[in-house]
Amino acid sequence: MKNQLENIINVISNYIEISDEEWESYSSKLCVKEVQKKEIILKQGEICREVFFVVEGLLRVFFVDNEGEEKTFHFSFENTFSADYESFLKKIPSNYSIQALEDTTIVLMSYEMLHDGYKSLKNGERLGRLLTEEYFFIFNDKIQALYTQSPIERYHNLIEKFPNILQRIPQHYIASYLNISSVHLSRLKNSKP
Repeated sequence: MKNQLENIINVISNYIEISDEEWESYSSKLCVKEVQKKEIILKQGEICREVFFVVEGLLRVFFVDNEGEEKTFHFSFENTFSADYESFLKKIPSNYSIQALEDTTIVLMSYEMLHDGYKSLKNGERLGRLLTEEYFFIFNDKIQALYTQSPIERYHNLIEKFPNILQRIPQHYIASYLNISSVHLSRLKNSKP
């Protein structure tokens, strides 16, 4: 478990300064879980009770619209956090489901643990604020891209941000993320930038 927690301490250290003593105490409450490919770790309509840190693997955040169609909102790669943060903080039903697209190792952080960190870590509240800001930026960037960028611009930005995404994620999920059809995505892949 210690090796699996190295990634999360490195990421947390990018946000805040944390002493070895603080980390020793805080990390003892973390739970590492292995998730199988296609497994749903959060269902739309359930309360999100944990924040998931991806150690290895890949998560997809999606929702089912009024027509019963799945819409991919976000992908969480290694060394990133994933959750329906609004559901997590407000303890309300989630608007999203989260699914593993590969066999995935995650670290679970409960609501209680996050709030305990606010008190027990010298910079715990700063960590919470920065994670919330990160979540806001994901939402903001996604919405802004949908309204201000063409499908080809969204595609190229996605490839630039995640160079190996086409090898790791099925095309229909990428098309859904870009808010286009799979046929349109095929055309974009074959076009010159």
